[in-house]
Amino acid sequence: MTIDIGRFGETPGPDAREACADGSEQQKPPELVYGSAEEFLHEQLLPTYVRDVDGRAAKWCIEWYFHPEAVSRVEALWRAWEHLRLDGATGISVWFKDHADHHMSVLLDPRGPFYKCDMQKHRDPEHLEPKKAPAGWFPDVRTIPG
Repeated sequence: MTIDIGRFGETPGPDAREACADGSEQQKPPELVYGSAEEFLHEQLLPTYVRDVDGRAAKWCIEWYFHPEAVSRVEALWRAWEHLRLDGATGISVWFKDHADHHMSVLLDPRGPFYKCDMQKHRDPEHLEPKKAPAGWFPDVRTIPG
């Protein structure tokens, strides 16, 4: 039995170099496999990262895109995947160990970003509204001369 683990190990083809105006060649960035974080989520991440989402041990929101933390984490997973897929030796292992396992554990945690939602209904998350620190406590480092 063969299990499809996605498109890891794809390396850029021979057209990955492009000529510069001065006659030298430079490496073109490899083309993306997925055009968006959402496409990556539906076509790569969820089909390969299968968990029993029962609402007790793991939660997910059907309208995950309304959760800023989830969007940011899925975007990070997609970008890391696009980079690490080019490493045919250990890329998939590094991606799972350092990226997928970490972010998916947070996303699926019953107390994570989907804590108020269930598989049938999205509920807006409550956002923290902290007070601003007194003026001068956190100076803008961009304005401090080097």
